[in-house]
Amino acid sequence: MSMLLTEVSVKELEILKEILPGAVRVGLLSNPTTPSHPTAVKAVDRAAQTLGVELVPASASTVSEIQVGFQTMTRNQCNGVLVLSSPLYTVQAELVAELQMKHRLPAIFANRANVKAGGLVSYGADLDDLYRRAAFYIDKIFKGATPAELPVEQASKYFMVLNLKTAKALGVNVSPTLLALADEVIE
Repeated sequence: MSMLLTEVSVKELEILKEILPGAVRVGLLSNPTTPSHPTAVKAVDRAAQTLGVELVPASASTVSEIQVGFQTMTRNQCNGVLVLSSPLYTVQAELVAELQMKHRLPAIFANRANVKAGGLVSYGADLDDLYRRAAFYIDKIFKGATPAELPVEQASKYFMVLNLKTAKALGVNVSPTLLALADEVIE
């Protein structure tokens, strides 16, 4: 199963720019221990140039590095943060949401758990759907299929979650268009 992290990360930057149209500098929180991040960082960097946004990279593979990353982004006067999908950032969803509020840096995530914890917005693959589809693969393997012969499937369901309570606290106005596109709104 593939979540298409690289392509989704570019879309997340576009959504963040739509939410923060005046943003000129965006932090990019990535985890050097997540294998897909180097490719995603390159794609996001190309997209940032197209959108007229300067990226401020912050690499974090530990809790203390996440905290330092937010300090770095604040020092560099970032307008918002794109948090690349990483298990660490999902497990630390409450901390990342707290740092978003403390540093007044609206953040976009790939996982809705981050928004439930207080993050501003997420856009990503429907993980529940991927888990259900993975069960079919497991069933095929248990019935004798060779894993190497099974095709890689791409996520087919994506959704956006917006936290309006966080938007209000950060002074972010979410456009009616983006609000209408959201699959879930937390008020």
